[in-house]
Order: sequence, then C-alpha cells, then structure tokens
Amino acid sequence: MKKLKLIGPITQVVTLNGLPVKGPLKDDQLEIIEQAGILIDGPTILQVGNWEKLHRQFPKEEIIELAGEFVALPGLVDCHTHLCFGGSRAKDFAMRNSGKTYLEIAQSGGGIWDTVTQTRKLNQSELAQITAKNANRHLSEGVTTIEVKSGYGLSVDEELKMLRAIHEAKSLSQATIISTCLAAHINPKDFTGSNSEYLELISNELFPFLKKEKLSNRIDAFIEKSAFSSEEINSYFRKAMEMGFDLTVHADQFTTGGSKLAVAFGAQSADHLEASGEAEIENLAKSATIAVALPGASIGLGCSFTPARKLLDQGGALAIASDWNPGSAPMGDLLAQASILATFGKLGTAEVFAGITFRAAEALGLHDRGKLVAGQLADFILFPTSDYREILYQQGKMKPEEVWKKGSRVIGKLED
Repeated sequence: MKKLKLIGPITQVVTLNGLPVKGPLKDDQLEIIEQAGILIDGPTILQVGNWEKLHRQFPKEEIIELAGEFVALPGLVDCHTHLCFGGSRAKDFAMRNSGKTYLEIAQSGGGIWDTVTQTRKLNQSELAQITAKNANRHLSEGVTTIEVKSGYGLSVDEELKMLRAIHEAKSLSQATIISTCLAAHINPKDFTGSNSEYLELISNELFPFLKKEKLSNRIDAFIEKSAFSSEEINSYFRKAMEMGFDLTVHADQFTTGGSKLAVAFGAQSADHLEASGEAEIENLAKSATIAVALPGASIGLGCSFTPARKLLDQGGALAIASDWNPGSAPMGDLLAQASILATFGKLGTAEVFAGITFRAAEALGLHDRGKLVAGQLADFILFPTSDYREILYQQGKMKPEEVWKKGSRVIGKLED
C-alpha cells in the first residue's frame, strides 16, 4: 500500500478556503495556516493543518521536510492562452509602438493572418513541440493548468492539425492542458465565401471530428467588427450547444456586443471585456458567466484594462488570464500581468489570488482545483518568502521555487 506524503513545514499556506466564486473579496477573508503541512494521498490533498500536529499524527508516512521559509498557493490556472502558434510578430509590435494603425499593419502583411501563414507552414509535431515548450515555461512559473486555443489554422484540415498538436503536447508536459477550438477567429483570407458560409463549413465538417477524436469540448468565437458579428455567431453557437460543446467568447475587446451573447448562451466565460460599459458589467454580474480579464493584451496593445473593479463590485465573477499569443500579448507571464492589473485596477490580494486560481478554474468548468483543501487536486506552488503579500509586491519577479502537480514535485530541488 502506497504511503501518504506529508510536506512541510510551510511558513504560510494560503488555502483560499471558503471564498465565493462571485463578488469582491477582502484580504482579511484569506485563510492563512502558519507553520503548516500538506498531507497528500496520491494526486489529492487529504489534509492541510499544523505541521507538528500532522507530523505526530502520521509519523510513518513519507515525510518531505522543507528547508527554509515558504508560502504555498494553489497551482495557478491560466484559462485563456494561444500557446500553439508559429513564428513571431515582433515586427507588428514595433510598428504599433511607432504609431502604425491596425489596418496599416495588416496591409504590410502583419496581423492575425501573418500568424496563420506561419503556423500553417509547420507540421503537427513541430507545433506540438512549440506548445509543450511554452506550457513547460508556464509550469516552471507556477501555472499548473493551461487552456490552449486553436485559431491560427482557419480551415478544417489546419484546425485539426493544431488541435491534434495541442493534444500531442499533453504527453510532453506535466501541466494539465485544456484545448479550445477557436476556428471562428477570423474569416480566412483564402476562403471565398461569406462569414456565415465559413462558420457553417466549420460547424458541419470540423465539429464532428472534435467529438470523434476527443480533441476539444470547448468552442470559442471572436465577436468583433474585424471578425464575426453576434448575429453570425448565433447559429454557430446553437449548433455547438446541440452537439454538447461548452462555449466561451472573445467579447467586448474593442466594441461591445460579445458579452451579451455570451450571457444569452450561458457561456462558461466572456474574455477580454476592455470595452465593457455599465450595461455589460451589470449583465455579466447577474449571470453565471465568468468575466475573464486579459491584462497582457492591454499591456501589449497599450489600451485600457478590463473594468475589473466594477465587475467585482457589481457582484461578478472575475478571473485573470495571460492571453499569451504572438500578436497582442507576447509576454505570457500570468503572475506579472495579474500584479500589474491589481495596481491599475485596485484589486486586493485575495481578489487577484482568486482570479488566477479557483475562479479561473471555474471559467474552464473545473471544480477540483484552485484551493488547498481536502479533496482538491494536490496542485500547489511554493514561493521563497515568509509573507504571502511579497508575491504580488514583487510584481512577478518572485517565482515559485517548487511546483507540485497531482502530488508530485515537478519543479524543485528534488524532483520526484
């Protein structure tokens, strides 16, 4: 019979126990267990409590004694990324910073279509290696669950290649990778039909493969003037729901309308929301749809941040994700971006920690991670500090020294 594992002593364990999915949070709501131990049974947390008491209670179990001071947080969850892509858009970034418009960049060969062209040049194995490399960097920075979108293929065959590559990457990384189909990113330049005809093609020909090969159970769409209208996505989402897919939406990034559709369809999340106004905020707050802020895109594009404070104060559920992509959010540092959003949005530590752990997990329909409590997955990270407030204070420069995934140490001095 396999022994239990007891890890500690940990100076502070920030459990996030008892915090709600929706609404504002105060830092004094945080449960902080000091001089603690985490007792693990296989991939699952059995108990979190006082180190000395647990040590006496379970003296014959496998003891992993830590040297030094540490703060434990649940493994981070990034619920919106585009890690699977080819090439670089450094040229776009330089042009944008020098004052060029989106149209001028696109006319010079940049924009989403540039990434589509570069991604199509790569085979499935090459894309899988890139995806795994990016996922493993994320894992080393404490992100133990990562959503990854397609959307740079934009044809049935190329989207399948991307989604198969994402599936292949799961075997090349110890992070949990959740795939999402974003074939409705833009209407590809080499498709001669209308937006509606493209969406019909994708729903009729691609969706059945996703189910058959179990490549993804999530459908995303970019609702924007440069992509698809709410009216065009209506029938696309209806078909997806009929087939049993979960929905998420790129919404309200530059203009409004997407979040309204997300709420109407009961989407798991509405992501971006930089353009959301009072009506959109109120509508989201009343719904079960998770609002996902993407500060990386705001930093990359030099635009306003998601109205995170207003969303929380209205009673909404706020998650924070990196949007790691080659165009608008190349940084890909979830903790740094969340720290910056906290400063500009006046978010408390509890609100940020919730937004990158259990609230982000809710945006993916996952309820087994994001808190350090009995019954949850033993996904946790250890920061080399004695005060949990140092983590956001360092604005992303402090990285976890150890990363534990499903009860095994995957990053650290003594990897299991």
